[in-house]
Amino acid sequence: MSTTAGRPRRGDSVGVVALLLAVALACWIAAVYRMRGMDGGPGTALGGLVWYLGVWVTMMAAMMLPSVAPTVVVFHRIARDRRRTGAAPTSVFVAGYLTSWAAYGAAAYGLYRIVHGLDPSFLHWRREGPYVAGAAVALAGIYEATPLKRACLAHCRSPLHFVVSRFRSGIAGGLSLGIEHGLWCVGCCWGLMVVLFALGVMSILWMVVVAALIFAEKMLPRVEGATRVLAAVLVAVGVWIAVSPASVPGLTQPAEMRPMTPGGS
Repeated sequence: MSTTAGRPRRGDSVGVVALLLAVALACWIAAVYRMRGMDGGPGTALGGLVWYLGVWVTMMAAMMLPSVAPTVVVFHRIARDRRRTGAAPTSVFVAGYLTSWAAYGAAAYGLYRIVHGLDPSFLHWRREGPYVAGAAVALAGIYEATPLKRACLAHCRSPLHFVVSRFRSGIAGGLSLGIEHGLWCVGCCWGLMVVLFALGVMSILWMVVVAALIFAEKMLPRVEGATRVLAAVLVAVGVWIAVSPASVPGLTQPAEMRPMTPGGS
């Protein structure tokens, strides 16, 4: 009897994961289509706010949904068991999660607009632009080795206690829980997103690299040592970009005298 009862649960979870992966795949396809030919390297123009946010949320869904799948499954199981008490649909939790990443993207866009308006000459690529881009990548590496990063990563890798203890019924409850988990995820991954901005936010190559690193950190076993290695690698890559940006594989060199805008690229 318990075996029979368990089958729908396992099948239900597989269905949720399959749906998330299908949405992620569709978002990858959309991102590749919309960003084709737009990689200007460091300092890539972000365009208008509405267009940018549409692309950014699509990118986040493509990059983050595979690694957040275990948390979504936990929420789905609890929500299904508590459906009679008015638990929110799983899609509401996912929407809350992506809302946190949309807020991160909006903040980056605001910084971009501020720097773009000031147009400081030292950020031009033929001046100190490579040093700024390299420093941003190195900063991300340093963050990888901090206690805050470890705490946020531990939360993302073991979400069961968080979802059970913080679960609230209703649309507002599901949305707020998704936002809260998303904020933990932002705390875990904001540095790697800075790498994406620093190297070219419209680059499919760097988008794939950053997404792979995030997935590995959240999903692979015994990640502690690998995280320290990643920290060292990012610092080394940051120095490499600062010293010899033209020799970095996959790094698009901005057009001459193009302004480079850090963090909000």
